[in-house]
Amino acid sequence: MNIESFRTYCLSKKGVTEEFPFDDVTLVFKVMGKMFALADVDLFKSINLKCDPERAVELRDEYPAINAGYHMNKRHWNTIEMDGTLSDVFVKELIDHSYDLVVAKLSKAQKARLEQIN
Repeated sequence: MNIESFRTYCLSKKGVTEEFPFDDVTLVFKVMGKMFALADVDLFKSINLKCDPERAVELRDEYPAINAGYHMNKRHWNTIEMDGTLSDVFVKELIDHSYDLVVAKLSKAQKARLEQIN
């Protein structure tokens, strides 16, 4: 997966916006204003994704390319190395999981607004 396919996939999800809140190279994807994915657009060596804490540990144990979130809450975020060892399908599943976790934590009002987005 390259940066363009990563970006396109994230933006295909309902209610997603992109921005550079930290610097000129860290692209952040948010759903209803809440982060679910981020990556360095210049290097694209890794991406950070939210993850259920128990699953996060299991993934880190099973896949060398998945580590505790770099510069993130290590309990809730994983850094996925984009070194080609993980399939695009699997990376998309991890993106979906991150997105779904954030959507699940939205307020009722935010979920209602999200449902109304085409």
